[in-house]
Amino acid sequence: MDNTKKKPQPARRRFKAVIDGQSYTIVGNQTEAHMRAVTELMNQQLAQLKKLAPDMSKEEASILLAFNAISDQLEKTEAYDQLKKQDQDDEAK
Repeated sequence: MDNTKKKPQPARRRFKAVIDGQSYTIVGNQTEAHMRAVTELMNQQLAQLKKLAPDMSKEEASILLAFNAISDQLEKTEAYDQLKKQDQDDEAK
């Protein structure tokens, strides 16, 4: 029998977003302010990509945006892991 207590799941919210002129309903547990910020940033980055490469299709721009987002996420994860290791090394001294 598992006696561990399960953490309650955050409430899932539905958020309507317009990204690159297309309407989406996104379901998640983030705040509305967070979802608005993500939507705004996506639209800014898509507009920047279109400005830099006007002939790029929506699909190509979306894939490049996703690639850049995952690349940024990996960089931040690596930086976090490095800081965590450094902190553990400092505590061991």
